[in-house]
Amino acid sequence: MKEQELNKLFESVYALLKELIAIPSFSKSEDKTADCIENFFAKYGIPTHRVMNNVWAFNKYYDDSKPTILLNSHHDTVKPNDSYTLNPFEAIEKDGKLFGLGSNDAGGCLVSLIATFIHFWDKENLKYNLVIAATAEEEISGINGIESIYNKLGNIDFAIVGEPTEMNLAIAEKGLLVLDCVAKGTPSHAAHPNHDNAILNAIEDINWFTNYKFDKISDLLGEVKMTPTIINSGSQHNVVPDSCRFTVDVRTTELYSNTEIFNIIKENIKSEVTPRSLRLNSSSIALSHPFVQAGLQIGRTYYGSPTSSDQAVIPCPSLKMGPGLSTRSHSSDEFIFTHEIKDAIQIYNAVLTQIL
Repeated sequence: MKEQELNKLFESVYALLKELIAIPSFSKSEDKTADCIENFFAKYGIPTHRVMNNVWAFNKYYDDSKPTILLNSHHDTVKPNDSYTLNPFEAIEKDGKLFGLGSNDAGGCLVSLIATFIHFWDKENLKYNLVIAATAEEEISGINGIESIYNKLGNIDFAIVGEPTEMNLAIAEKGLLVLDCVAKGTPSHAAHPNHDNAILNAIEDINWFTNYKFDKISDLLGEVKMTPTIINSGSQHNVVPDSCRFTVDVRTTELYSNTEIFNIIKENIKSEVTPRSLRLNSSSIALSHPFVQAGLQIGRTYYGSPTSSDQAVIPCPSLKMGPGLSTRSHSSDEFIFTHEIKDAIQIYNAVLTQIL
């Protein structure tokens, strides 16, 4: 990409990012940012499609006989936390940074992918089709996001999911399994003996979650991680309750499906256990994949990501790659460095040019 085109694209999508920051777009309420994105593509004469708050577009010379690369990122945000000192809905530029809610997660990724798509949009004789999808409900793993439109996007060969990775290649990410558990017991007066205390029964199972080690350990993602995060029981100091409820956050690896993990857990604990969903599995792409190899050739590194994203519901090989730093996500006074966006456009272009 020539310097003049790069600068022009950067200035355009950087302005878009500032617009997006100024529009509240909490999960399930992203209609105004979806409007903004549609209007942006219209300025370039690029036709778009929309279902609910998901917006997507195909390259000009889309060919059904070719495989397709999906460029995907989300435009919903979490709610700002109480530690913000700046207006989360004001795009503030300071010290080479752009502050604002969603700037790092994942606005910078989204606009960098949009710039990349625009560059390739009217190129003829590409080996792959390109489709850009700006989607909703990622922050809540909602069913009305990328999952709801995936079958409208064509024959997807692989996907690039825009999340902050410092433009390195997150070729695997952990899945998510949230379990609601209920330990049962015998209710009684606290003054009398009771060997069936629901709270103690829950603690026994919580200790199992804390100490159990799964046999298979991933080279990229390490061990399956199970973390008790919520517990609730009882209402009076002198009454032993009949139940104790607790929640466990399980981060799975590509070596197990969520169903396999769930079945192992059921066999080992006494509490009743109910998964909130089994659909957010771990995901990965082969190290030998041409896109991964192209990225390594220009000096990017690869790793396994402990956080989950829309990759979990994209049923094809995929990786996360985008500007910004994961630890800035959901932080107070969220920001992205301005140069990170411009660098990302260059890097996406350099990698895709090798395979397109």
